[in-house]
Amino acid sequence: MIKFKHLAATLLLACALPTAALAHEGNHVVKLATTTSTDNSGLLAYLLPTFEKESGYEVQVIATGTGKALRHGRNGDVDVVMTHAPAAEAKFVSDGFGREPRQLMANDFVVLGPKDDPAGIRDAANVVEAFAKIAETKTPFVSRGDESGTHMKELAIWEKAEVTPDFTGYAAIGQGMGPAMLTASEMGAYVLADRGTYLAFMDKLDLDVVYEGDKTLLNPYQVILISEQKYPDLNHEGAQAFSDWLVSDEGQTMINSFRINGMPLFKATYQQ
Repeated sequence: MIKFKHLAATLLLACALPTAALAHEGNHVVKLATTTSTDNSGLLAYLLPTFEKESGYEVQVIATGTGKALRHGRNGDVDVVMTHAPAAEAKFVSDGFGREPRQLMANDFVVLGPKDDPAGIRDAANVVEAFAKIAETKTPFVSRGDESGTHMKELAIWEKAEVTPDFTGYAAIGQGMGPAMLTASEMGAYVLADRGTYLAFMDKLDLDVVYEGDKTLLNPYQVILISEQKYPDLNHEGAQAFSDWLVSDEGQTMINSFRINGMPLFKATYQQ
């Protein structure tokens, strides 16, 4: 009887080993590096439970700026990235680190500022003129300063305005979108923000949308898989399942359905 018990225990342990090994290797885990906007807005908290329930995968999220998210991809630290800086993403793919980029969704950037709009940018002809007015009047401006997609967009606008952003009142804080908006609100400063995170934080801010609508402010997102050749040991199967789900009819419908205070934050954009 004792031998039988020992044999049964040994068999149970042997049966458990493959599952434990898989769990240890992380094959049930998909590691995602993405932007703070997809996390702070609540979009991921809305989407991931459905994907995880249907697929059996668990998605572990690293929410950071686009530059850092792509570095995680280059280093093989994650299985998939979801970012919003087209030029940096194109280089990531052309350098051989990313594969199968898919246009997933879009929202837009807005310029937030004090309600009285001290730099007078509401009537600017375009966002480049709006930024030039902020610099000319030396009105406080808070920059994320963190190599995020938002920071890259901001720097591109300053460049088009032929302004070096080192004027009195310009503050690069090296933090995410939420802290940047809160800092701007406390300072009575302008800040470039993605609309999704703004809508999620708007009740905490003493800021208005003072400029919007310029086509330059379009903010597209892509989901990109990591190179199998460079990093064969990543969870490519799980990453593919996640990417496929995001662009599926269900995933795209859920993206379009996501609301805060009845307002849509993102527009699904994937096309076969």
